[in-house]
Amino acid sequence: MTIEYSGKGDPARSLALLWRTRERTSRKGKPDLSVDRIVRAAIEVADADGLQALSMRRVAERLGVGTMSLYTYVPGKPELLDVMLDTVYGTVYGTVDGEQDEPEEVSGDWRERLRHIARANWALYRRHPWLLQVATSRPVLGPNVTAKYDAELRAIDGIGLTDVEMDQVITLVTGFVHGTARGAVEASQAESQTGMSDEQWWAAHAPFLGRIGDTARYPTASRVGQAAGEALGGAYSAERTFEFGLERLLDGIEALIHRRTGHSR
Repeated sequence: MTIEYSGKGDPARSLALLWRTRERTSRKGKPDLSVDRIVRAAIEVADADGLQALSMRRVAERLGVGTMSLYTYVPGKPELLDVMLDTVYGTVYGTVDGEQDEPEEVSGDWRERLRHIARANWALYRRHPWLLQVATSRPVLGPNVTAKYDAELRAIDGIGLTDVEMDQVITLVTGFVHGTARGAVEASQAESQTGMSDEQWWAAHAPFLGRIGDTARYPTASRVGQAAGEALGGAYSAERTFEFGLERLLDGIEALIHRRTGHSR
């Protein structure tokens, strides 16, 4: 998997683009272009074909314009990628069926709010799997990324954590989601990439496993593998892994809060 890095562009140009401090408008007689239209087209390319297919030329083709016309609005691909990230992160929370789904608005305790954060981020990666191809250790300093971070922090403000612990809890939860989502996307793409479904793969390997499998030599692996396979309906279930891991993660956070405050809810 090809990995791209956020924050590779020119800082001044990238920040100006993210915060739209120097928005350009289409000139008379020229195509109706804007930063937003270019970014939407770029996201559509990445959603359809992955980040490896993204280029200024592909985006221009999708918009029906010449490649050079994009550079009037976007300095280059690194800056474009930063704005793409900020744009999709701006869709994590918002209004659903007329009701706000901001984390702090979720009814229930802090565990429910963190579950909401985790599931919203999980859904984002499933909508835009190319996000998993971007390393964001140097975060995009855009308005939507900043708003998302602020909204997630507000969901756990006042529950007994220090400011640093609040930051670490959000990093822990979103990092867990990122890793689990990668496994889910890889599993969902396995059939198209290999030309073989999970059922076909296991059926092809079954005769050989029957000959080389040694329950006496690997008793624990045999017992647990069979139990897990029957329970999960296969070798791996992304959804079950996500839900199980999330609850164990919340248990650990609850233990920290209890140790600090004497109560956990």
